[in-house]
Amino acid sequence: MIGQSRSAQFRITSKGQITIPVDVRNHLKVDAGDRVEFVLIAPGRFEFMASNSEVSALKGMFGPAKKVVSIDSMNAAIAKRAGMTLLVSGHAASV
Repeated sequence: MIGQSRSAQFRITSKGQITIPVDVRNHLKVDAGDRVEFVLIAPGRFEFMASNSEVSALKGMFGPAKKVVSIDSMNAAIAKRAGMTLLVSGHAASV
């Protein structure tokens, strides 16, 4: 099925369940008990994907970084948004 077509149709049961065809499960490398996700990619459109991948598989997903940001800068931005005081390089700094 996957080799011939890039789409598959599923029937939803009265319990809201679907049966994923064997070809799709094999392609996604998922089995009983694995997690899958439906990710909203546009209004009315979802992408169905396995969520059992290693986090390293996400590297490069969004292309190169537009701006390099240090951990201290990230922490300061998070603290500022939360209205917290942040300890930066051993000194307390109100944000």
